[in-house]
Amino acid sequence: MRHLADVEAFILAGGVSSRIGRDKALLEFGGIPLIVNTVQLVAPLVSRTTVVGPVEKYATLGLHVIPDLHSSMKIESARSKGPLFGIVTALSTARTPWTLILACDLPYLTAQWLESLAVRALESNAQAVIPQTARGLEPLAAAYRRECAVPLAQSLASGTHKVTDALKALSIETIPEKDASVLKNMNTLADYNEALAWWRQRRA
Repeated sequence: MRHLADVEAFILAGGVSSRIGRDKALLEFGGIPLIVNTVQLVAPLVSRTTVVGPVEKYATLGLHVIPDLHSSMKIESARSKGPLFGIVTALSTARTPWTLILACDLPYLTAQWLESLAVRALESNAQAVIPQTARGLEPLAAAYRRECAVPLAQSLASGTHKVTDALKALSIETIPEKDASVLKNMNTLADYNEALAWWRQRRA
C-alpha cells in the first residue's frame, strides 16, 4: 500500500447506535474494537487518522479523537446529531487537500478499496468523490476536498441535516460500486454476527 501525504482520514463515531443497542464502533473483531481495526486499516495509507466523536469514550483506546460540531453547539436533539455535523467537523480541522470520511461501522472495508478511492480522489477535479451502489450514494465512505467545509457548513446553517441533500452544494464525481458488500454497515446484532463470521472466515 502506498502512503499518500495529501490525504488524511476521519472516522465518524458520534452516532447513538439505537437500533443495535450497543456502540457499534466498540463491537469486537478478534478481540479488537471495530474502530481500532478501521484505524489500523487506513492509517498506513494516509498522513493522519482522526476519530470524530466523544473524546472520553475513544481516547482511552489510544486514538486521536476530536469532538464533533454538535457538541460545541450544545445541540441536544438526537435527530440533529447526524453525520453531516461530523463531516463538517472533520473538514474544518483537516490539514491536507483531501480527506477520507468513513463511518465507524463498516467492517467489510479493505485496504485495497480504500487505496483505490484515495487515488481516484487525487486524480479528480471534483470537490468530492462518492461511491454509488444500488442503494444510492454512499457519502460515509467517500473522499472530500477540504474546501467542502464551507458549503457543507452553510447547508447545516440553513437547516439541512441529511448528507445527500447537502451534497447538492458540491461538484461530485460518483464511482459505480458493483460490489456493494464492501460498504455494508451494521445496524442490528444479526448484521454484527454476519460480519463477524465473514471476518473469521477471512482469517481462517
